[in-house]
Amino acid sequence: MIPSSAALRTSQIFQRPMTIGSLTVENRIVMAPMTREFSPGGVPGTDVARYYARRAAGGVGLIITEGTYIDHPSAGDSDRVPRFHGEKALAAWAHVAAEVHRAGGKIIPQLWHVGMVRPAGAPPFPEAVPMGPSGIGLDGSLSGKSMTQDDVDAVVAAYADAASTAERLGFDGIELHAGHGYLIDQFLWAHTNRRNDRYGGDLASRTRFAAEVVAACRKAVAPDFPIVFRSSQWKADNYGARLAETPEQLEAILTPLAEAGVDAFHASTRRYWLPEFDGSDLNMAGWAKKLTGKPTITVGSVGLSEDVIATQQGGKEARVAGVEKLLDRLERDEFDLVAVGRALLADPEWLQKILAGRIDSLVPHTFEQLGVLR
Repeated sequence: MIPSSAALRTSQIFQRPMTIGSLTVENRIVMAPMTREFSPGGVPGTDVARYYARRAAGGVGLIITEGTYIDHPSAGDSDRVPRFHGEKALAAWAHVAAEVHRAGGKIIPQLWHVGMVRPAGAPPFPEAVPMGPSGIGLDGSLSGKSMTQDDVDAVVAAYADAASTAERLGFDGIELHAGHGYLIDQFLWAHTNRRNDRYGGDLASRTRFAAEVVAACRKAVAPDFPIVFRSSQWKADNYGARLAETPEQLEAILTPLAEAGVDAFHASTRRYWLPEFDGSDLNMAGWAKKLTGKPTITVGSVGLSEDVIATQQGGKEARVAGVEKLLDRLERDEFDLVAVGRALLADPEWLQKILAGRIDSLVPHTFEQLGVLR
């Protein structure tokens, strides 16, 4: 049990409300998006609704859903990942949003296109051709189609349609998944973007596709409907990859996105406490806030001793870790919101226990928990 004074400090810092556009969250804790593959046929069931609502009932201010495929044939690579299109899937998502709201939380869907991560012949639409900026996979192989202007326009339109649908269904905003080596990130990364047209070349050109997606979504929704942009340096199979080697390069990426209509940046890192660039203690979320002035979300092994790679690939148990250093950074406004992932998978009451100082009762995260929806 931590001292009552420490519990009081935790409550005072975590429990501050936060407003982004039309969205006001009760506290600074966000449920991070995590792919679960518990939606057969792409339709989230009542078990998915209960799963999210349980975290909202546990006090989490904002839920960001697992990645959900936009309405484009090449967007996905699994028939158990939810879709954000089709009558059945959208009715199910409306139910999810309603259940989270009933539990007292706010929720935004993460909109997703996997791009060249998709293997040929994969579900949900086996006939769809994998495509990306240059038809190049994360491993450098030429294994798909280089997107034409018509392809680009179709994907941008699909993102905008999904954003409009989210607002219509009663969601509180959207998040665009532009990290971890998926489609938007493939345009941003020089390793997968070898184009010599307006979408390739220097950083400004490689950012154009992402900015067009943001602008189309911004136009499709109300002016104050929040758009969150999630990006990362690391990729699914390349943990040392970097989009930006310096703050100036990061600014060249983020500024056009902010101008296009991003309301908040979600900086995906594996360990939130690591500095992003030499000469400063700021992490990636800290730099994003400093460079753009926009609210930011930090993430990466919050409340746990091991990062996501160690638990998912190494099979290690992630022991419970304290949040004192996180509180220090949040208190000085390095970033605005904190996304918690695996700690919330392990323990839906994580926030309540943290606020009450019940550290000893927190459940550690294990690899086996990934196979259960609870």
